[in-house]
Amino acid sequence: MRDTLHLYGRFIAASVRGQMQYRASFVMQTLAQFAATAMEFFAIWALFHRFNKLGPWSLPEVGVFFGVVGVAWTLTDTISRGFDVFGRSVRNGEFDRVLLRPRSTVFQLIAQETQLRRMGRMVQVGGVLIWAWLALDLGWDPERLLLLTAAILGGAALFMGLLIIQATISIWTVESLEIMNIMTYGGVTTAQYPLSIYPDWLRRFFLFFVPLGVAMYFPVVRILGKTDPLGSPAWLGWAGPLAGFLFLAVALRVWQFGVRHYTSTGS
Repeated sequence: MRDTLHLYGRFIAASVRGQMQYRASFVMQTLAQFAATAMEFFAIWALFHRFNKLGPWSLPEVGVFFGVVGVAWTLTDTISRGFDVFGRSVRNGEFDRVLLRPRSTVFQLIAQETQLRRMGRMVQVGGVLIWAWLALDLGWDPERLLLLTAAILGGAALFMGLLIIQATISIWTVESLEIMNIMTYGGVTTAQYPLSIYPDWLRRFFLFFVPLGVAMYFPVVRILGKTDPLGSPAWLGWAGPLAGFLFLAVALRVWQFGVRHYTSTGS
């Protein structure tokens, strides 16, 4: 484990050095990430400015959802670039070289690139989360902070699981299917709002098929100290993040199945 962490650290250092070779480009990309995410929250603000409330939810409460989901997705997106563009690796034969190296394929794809420019998004969503937290006067008691951490990590694990499944499908389709974006990027946008505002069929999809709601909605409701409009019990707030890790475990098993059935493109 120590050797693996040391090697991962060297991969991160190499990736950072590579990105710092073009500092002006890095700064512009980082600012672009910040601006793009800021526009997303501006759209939410405009909605509340027009209608004041979204059912029983206020703007700071939705801000907590936005911040938790944004931080979780940014963590995943920062380290999972190898899975996100895996279809390209299959098409050009790069994955053949990955299979020949004496390290696990999952480790190599995670270590392939650390996208430091995602710091722009992290600063923005983190800022929204802190603002909403202070506006609601949620306090800093250890139990609430522990649940916040669990929700973020559980959400990050679930998003990584989605990217791994997307990459696995690419083994047979040779390219990433656009339908998977409904569950990844579409899932991020959906989870930024309370699940209770959506119709039944969409709630069921993100509760039972892709458990984004379980991993993040229930914990955030518990963090806010609100009664869930869906009538869920309070214990789901603590159990919810486990769904993200279970989903990741299933995704890794699917990945192992896909790798065993991988055949080179011959590129």
